[in-house]
Amino acid sequence: MRAEDVYKARRLVQQSLAIDANYARSYVVLSNTRAAVFGNRLDSVSLNSGALDLAHQYARKAVELDPNLPDAHAVLGFVLVWKRQHDASIAGFERAVALNSNHVDWRFGWALVMAGESQRAINVLRAYMRLDPFHASLASCFVGSAYFMLEEYSEALGLLRDHVSRVPQAGFGHTWLAATYAQVGQLDEARAEVAEVLRLRPGYTISAARCLAPFKHAKDDKHYFDALRRAGLPE
Repeated sequence: MRAEDVYKARRLVQQSLAIDANYARSYVVLSNTRAAVFGNRLDSVSLNSGALDLAHQYARKAVELDPNLPDAHAVLGFVLVWKRQHDASIAGFERAVALNSNHVDWRFGWALVMAGESQRAINVLRAYMRLDPFHASLASCFVGSAYFMLEEYSEALGLLRDHVSRVPQAGFGHTWLAATYAQVGQLDEARAEVAEVLRLRPGYTISAARCLAPFKHAKDDKHYFDALRRAGLPE
């Protein structure tokens, strides 16, 4: 994902709002662009404490304009994970599914992992992968992260290796793979993954990673970040 592509999409959506200022789907896309920049740390603005405020504002606007639009509730659920409002986040995704039983979204699985509901996350993500043959590669990454949180590391390793082989430039997958290698005692491999993370994201630290892994429960936070420390990611 490149920042310039996200900015171009944002400009095009702003043009659509100049035609119809009350089109809910445009606000969904605007919220998605803000969340994408934040989650992928595509610019310096994404590091600011208020970087998610516009994503949240646009998502709420989409729900207000069309409360029956599943995508509006889903993007609101996605943003609320970053804001650590886990129960409200899950409620947003559940509302999207209630409005359309065929609505599937890998981000719901990620929200469940962050909320400490990893087994449910696996079920949601597997269903998404079955229903969408062109599913986002991050789906397999987050199935792997769910298995990691359940301490089923051998299951996690296969999925995470597959993900990073498909998307080698995605630092998120390398980070989870590093943590998993550390948990099974393969420290050379764990350190190699950390080195790759630092190549892709120079200066990346535990502190920065914590912003991108907003766990609801302290025990889950400790589980993951202790593994990253063993893997060699600096504080």
